[in-house]
Amino acid sequence: MGFKLQQVVLWGRSFEEYCAMFSLGEQDLQKSILGVADGPAAFNAVLTEQGGNIISVDPAYTFSSKQIAQRIDEIFDDMLIQVANNASQLRLDKFGSAEALGRVRMQAMTRFLQDFDTGKQQGRYVDHELPVIAFDAKQFDLALCSHLLFLYSDQLDRDFHIKSVLELCRFAKEVRIFPLLDLSHQT
Repeated sequence: MGFKLQQVVLWGRSFEEYCAMFSLGEQDLQKSILGVADGPAAFNAVLTEQGGNIISVDPAYTFSSKQIAQRIDEIFDDMLIQVANNASQLRLDKFGSAEALGRVRMQAMTRFLQDFDTGKQQGRYVDHELPVIAFDAKQFDLALCSHLLFLYSDQLDRDFHIKSVLELCRFAKEVRIFPLLDLSHQT
């Protein structure tokens, strides 16, 4: 069947998932980090609590926390249905079930929403989007781009991807992108 996403969705991941996806060790977490397309992930909130240096960018940050919460509520049930329908293609072993994954996602998004207003005032959540992000060259030690590039190959063309990767390389000394597959598990 496969996932059917007409647009980029708000589907937050936990701090632990970020660390696993991007193979982040203690030394990495001490670096200046830019999270690109972070959406409602808990990574910024938790890393900031731990004393880390992070800025997250996403076009969703133009909206209020109330509007983001409303959008999460609108898509959450559909995403869970798609996860359940595609469970055989997904790695749910860490979660056990689609419902358990949904609980982890909702906890992460709730943590994000609790931090968003304060973080936005502090400049940790910035309304920017690829392929052009207004930061200085090599301003960050590490850029993380989660669940945007390659995953949305049907919605975002090749030129967008090339420009985006070049932009990530411009403002960060190191770039990590996850996943490197589209929704059909193709490279």
